[in-house]
Amino acid sequence: MRMAKQKSFCCFLCFLLVILWSEQVTMGKVIIRVGVVLDMNSAVGKTAESCISAAVNDFYARNADYRTRISLVTRDSKGDVVTAASAALDLMKNEEVEAIIGPQRSSEAKFVIELGAKTQVPILSFSATSPALTPVQSNYFIRTAQSDSPQVKVIASIVETYGWREIVLIYEGTEYGIALVPYLLNAFHEIGTRVPYESCIPSSFDDTEIMSELHKIKKKKERVFLVHMTASMGSRLFLLAESAGMMSEGYAWLVTTGLSTLLDPVDAKVMDSMEGVLGVKPYVPKSIELEGFKSRSKKNFNSENLFGLWAYDTVWAIAMAVERAGIVHSRFLKQNASNRSVDLAALGISEMGPRLLKSILNTTFDGLSGKFQLVKGEMEPSAFEIFNVVGRSERVIGYWTQKGGLSQSLDSSSKISHSNSKTKLKQPIWPGGAIQQPKKLRIGVPVRSGFREFMEVKWHQQSNEPIVLGFSAEVFLAVHDILPFPLPYEFIPFMNDSRESAGTYDDLLRQIKHQKFDAVVGDTTIVAYRSSYVDFTLPYSESGVTMVVLMKRDERDNMWIFLKPLSPKLWLVTGVAFFVTGLAVWVLEHRTNTEFRGTPEQQLGTVMWFSFSTLVFAHRERPENNLTKFVLIIWIFVVLIISQSYTASLASMLTVQRMHPAFVDVTEIQRNNYSVGHQKDSFVKDFLKKELDFNDTMLREYSTPEEFHDALSSGPHKGGVAAIFDEIPYVRRFLDKYRCSKFQMVGPTYQTDGFGFAFPLNSPLVSHFSRAILNVTEDHDKMEVIKRKSFGREITCEDRGPETSSGGLRLSSFAGLFLISGVASISSLLIYIIRFLRSNYPASNTMNEQSMWLRILEVAKRFDQKDPSVHHLRRTESRVHPVTGPESIGASPETGNVHEMTSNEGAEDVGENQNHDNLTSGNSGTNFIASNACRYCCP
Repeated sequence: MRMAKQKSFCCFLCFLLVILWSEQVTMGKVIIRVGVVLDMNSAVGKTAESCISAAVNDFYARNADYRTRISLVTRDSKGDVVTAASAALDLMKNEEVEAIIGPQRSSEAKFVIELGAKTQVPILSFSATSPALTPVQSNYFIRTAQSDSPQVKVIASIVETYGWREIVLIYEGTEYGIALVPYLLNAFHEIGTRVPYESCIPSSFDDTEIMSELHKIKKKKERVFLVHMTASMGSRLFLLAESAGMMSEGYAWLVTTGLSTLLDPVDAKVMDSMEGVLGVKPYVPKSIELEGFKSRSKKNFNSENLFGLWAYDTVWAIAMAVERAGIVHSRFLKQNASNRSVDLAALGISEMGPRLLKSILNTTFDGLSGKFQLVKGEMEPSAFEIFNVVGRSERVIGYWTQKGGLSQSLDSSSKISHSNSKTKLKQPIWPGGAIQQPKKLRIGVPVRSGFREFMEVKWHQQSNEPIVLGFSAEVFLAVHDILPFPLPYEFIPFMNDSRESAGTYDDLLRQIKHQKFDAVVGDTTIVAYRSSYVDFTLPYSESGVTMVVLMKRDERDNMWIFLKPLSPKLWLVTGVAFFVTGLAVWVLEHRTNTEFRGTPEQQLGTVMWFSFSTLVFAHRERPENNLTKFVLIIWIFVVLIISQSYTASLASMLTVQRMHPAFVDVTEIQRNNYSVGHQKDSFVKDFLKKELDFNDTMLREYSTPEEFHDALSSGPHKGGVAAIFDEIPYVRRFLDKYRCSKFQMVGPTYQTDGFGFAFPLNSPLVSHFSRAILNVTEDHDKMEVIKRKSFGREITCEDRGPETSSGGLRLSSFAGLFLISGVASISSLLIYIIRFLRSNYPASNTMNEQSMWLRILEVAKRFDQKDPSVHHLRRTESRVHPVTGPESIGASPETGNVHEMTSNEGAEDVGENQNHDNLTSGNSGTNFIASNACRYCCP
């Protein structure tokens, strides 16, 4: 009996042992419990559950000889943070799991990670990708998926490749959505892309509230959007965006991995609404195992769901780690006892947790999603795939790797096969079925009526599209070609219905502020007050406002130019000096030199003749007084200096073209209240009013160089202007056209910063364009080609021919001298003729007896005879021919009279005390006088 009781007791003990080990040992295998926390109502949760179950079966089917087995204990979080935390507590306390897969969302994982650290239970998440959660924060958190942060570089590369300088960020207002925003903003800042608006949409928003936010974004006229949301909210967003008309041509949408990894599970209607969307997701290399898994699982769930593949690989990693860690039992070290399933104080510490953690971190294998290798507690990113939603499928248009960046293809060695395409991506299909890249830069251009060398708008005859030409447009094209990214653009003329300018340049620039234009390209001047509503690039032209005026008439056309070398005062002083010098010589020579004696009229004439004849050294009077010689030495030196200076100055005036501006100072124009001109629609008008104090009545507007020419040529007295104020580039073009005419740039240059391109305030394009402008303007050959194309070959004065001055003397320059000489000659002839006719015309008593011809003949004969009344002629004759021959004895009465007058003069010259009769009858006196006269009068 006793033996029977002992046998019964032994059997009971064995039964108990079998029951106790039945949960951990199955056919000699050690069972390790692993918890799973998922949202069973979500697409990710359903897919992950199926993948996890399949992973357990596939792993142990392949590894049947393993002595460990994992047993899954699943809990439903129902998408709630508290429920997820409660489920994790239950698994740790009551199920004593050695590891937990999940929870599914980043917001749920945050608290569960803290529980894992407290209990030393590894928490493995395949879907909590928020960069706010990092293994650095907790050693027991392992992310078996890629973090969201690596994709930021991929997104930035795409944005930079397509040249999007502005992008609107739309993200979910959850832990998952908000955490990535700082990373995106930093990446966009580095590539110079601005985020003008951030739209945070809470998960609690209904469709009406989301639609209201979309309309708000649409009013901002933005065209490029980045969406960072989960699949559930993202699906709603795109359906509503299509209804709002934001999925049409001209828009661009880019989605992050959170939505792109779940595109296939969304329904067909959502996929249709996402036509043309670009997406980014981790690259999954092809493998035999992956293809086999797809074929086995295709009927049950979407095997291409990336979260499902990561969940599958997570199970394999745990199963491998458990086996390699040598775990033979699962046990928690309890700190205190409690019957409540969620009592935090009752949580123990996993005895095998640290060993299992180390084993998981060291596990590597080739999984379905690629190589499974943890770096610092999370999956290391390898490559990304860029796809385009076309129809209801995804079309891969490129790849990205850390080393190679973007490319159109990726070979089996994960090396980039670079494309020669500037975009490095295949041509996508954009929303609305468009092939052309959306978000063209809307560039406003001015419509000019003059100076079209700088900017000209023409129209294509067939397409009626604007064609923009000119210097500014050529510079823009040269700058655009060397930008480090493609930048689609379109020129939009700033005009009215008549295709005329719709306003001033200030009005044009304000269109950027009003968001009608994204930029302005043209001959727009960089001015301080404009920088309050636009940002300018560096200038690409010379700067400054200057004044151009009419030149005075050439002095060589002045008939009195011979008077110009000496000033009026100098002429007066010179004339007085001539008279004073002549008078001084007469006084010194009068008593001793017979040349300075005679009647008062003769002596006055001698004084004037002698002094002026010294100009050409033509004086014949021989000075006898030493004082006179001293005076003449000084005077002749003065005359030499004056005559040589006069000659040189006159020669310079006659041979060198001298143009003098009509005005050289703004003050002179304002003092005379003259009008000035400026270019129409230019800022120069305000500059003249504010800086130079011109009033509106003094200002005239002109548009073309021809109008400038006419206004300046007319002058302020004939309805024109005294000066034109304009920027230096325009003035140079004007002077190039009329450079050999009569205009000149004068006065100070009022500093401005030159021409530049305009963009919205804080636009990232400004820095890129400024750098490109520097490269273009420093390339002198390229700038020379642009200038020659826009302005043509520079024409010099030598090329113009007839307009060029030859430098020769003109008849008009000497007209005054010829006039004076002619008047003197003619008047002298008239006086002489009148006097001659009065003394030699036949008497009236004989007029009736002679015919007209005879009277004319008699007058001519008398003109041919010597004039007996001229005293100096008789004196000269008596000196040269003494009266000694028969001709003298038989002289006529006139001859005797002449001899008598000459003798009287000689007697007066010899001395007053000598007897007049003796000198008259003495041959010696006559011969002396005759010989002296011969010296001065005979050649």
